[in-house]
Amino acid sequence: MVPRQRVVVGSAQAAGRGQVRGPGPVTTLIVGANGQVGRALQQQFPDAVALDRKALDVTDAAAVRAYRWSNVDVVLNAAAWTAVDAAEDPANADAVRAANVDAVGHLARAVRTSGATLVHISSEYVFDGKRESPHPEDWPPNPLSVYGQSKADGDTQATNVTKHYLVRTTWVVGDGGNFVRTMAGLADRGVSPTVVDDQIGRPTFTADLAAGIAHLLSTQAPFGTYNLTNDGDPASWADVAAAVFAARGRSADDVGRTSTEAYFADKPQAAVRPLNSVLDLSKITATGFTPRDWRTALAEYLAG
Repeated sequence: MVPRQRVVVGSAQAAGRGQVRGPGPVTTLIVGANGQVGRALQQQFPDAVALDRKALDVTDAAAVRAYRWSNVDVVLNAAAWTAVDAAEDPANADAVRAANVDAVGHLARAVRTSGATLVHISSEYVFDGKRESPHPEDWPPNPLSVYGQSKADGDTQATNVTKHYLVRTTWVVGDGGNFVRTMAGLADRGVSPTVVDDQIGRPTFTADLAAGIAHLLSTQAPFGTYNLTNDGDPASWADVAAAVFAARGRSADDVGRTSTEAYFADKPQAAVRPLNSVLDLSKITATGFTPRDWRTALAEYLAG
């Protein structure tokens, strides 16, 4: 649930192709509704108006200005450029900035005018990963990549809104292409991959991410930045792959291990990754939300 009233929308709106028409109950709006996070938000907020890029291109300032915001109470921004390595290509520079910076600014201006709450999804890529312990929300950004810098700049836009929740997450796994699904496919086909073992973090399953966002809204938690990932012992990508292989009936030893430096030695255009992606979850847990252990969430995801 979200504050105030239950949302009432038509079937076309629920499919992400409609606009709010006329006076009526306040509305929760999901933008970027067709991505992994967007689809999870649609499950969590079934009465929301869900808009994909065709319905509302948030990189288009005029389109955002023209949208009817008067009935919108909460904006859930799941729109983003997420192709980390492709962001390093100078040919994509304008598109990356448009999606991760300019679009956030357009939404921020809209909600400042309408008085809506903005929920914006951020990333651990804003950090350099050199901290040895989990990153708190107020740890200074120092991005290592074009993607990371774009997310940091987008965060600045979002935090210019008084009523905002900046939700920082890591290693997203949901309905769509992702690392866990790739590893499951390799395990099922009898392939034995080599996976980096020196990047440490926790997977975030989109159902848990969406549930945490719903908790912040329904409890009217103080506005600000919140780290939100699954809980549990931090792990490397290779550890996650090994857990997937074990769940698929393969040996965890079928996953080879290597360093980030070795893995990317022949990939000079790849983005630099933070080695420590672990986020401190004490602030979100203090609001009364307890994220699930990532291994529990992984087992459920693979069984689904």
